[in-house]
Amino acid sequence: MSGADWIELGDIVGVHGVRGAVKIRSWTRPRENIFSYPIWRLVSESGEQTATLIKGQAQGRGLVAQLKDVNDRDQAAALRGAKIQIPKADLPPPAPGEYYWADLEGLQVQTVTGEDLGTVTGLMETGANDVLVVQGERERLIPFVPELYVKQVDMAAGRVIVDWDATF
Repeated sequence: MSGADWIELGDIVGVHGVRGAVKIRSWTRPRENIFSYPIWRLVSESGEQTATLIKGQAQGRGLVAQLKDVNDRDQAAALRGAKIQIPKADLPPPAPGEYYWADLEGLQVQTVTGEDLGTVTGLMETGANDVLVVQGERERLIPFVPELYVKQVDMAAGRVIVDWDATF
């Protein structure tokens, strides 16, 4: 599978206890949904490996996972910083009008008047609403508010049409 065939669901941020459990950060909503995918590809600077989830649970404000063949704190610590990915094909299809963030990255952003603002390079969660990070001649942060600012997402054409002043 190519890199485009995988989607990042979170990362390993630390260790938990002495029996090899890892602390994870999840991008899924709700955050525990990451445990719905039992086979992970862990990608780090040292390479990639497949990991099998034995169990996962919420632990305070974070998440803790036990992975097969990770049996002690040192093995768990070696995974710190690894990105957790799954095959994109394993995700359920989004409902009409909904998008996975990863599907929006790389789309061209144009104003309703046709002015090119750049490319979606990421999204941010602010609490009030999600925000498109658009990189063109400069970086712009555009609230992802359908109908108000985001007028159209055309996946087939590879673009997002926004009602946004290009001078902002």
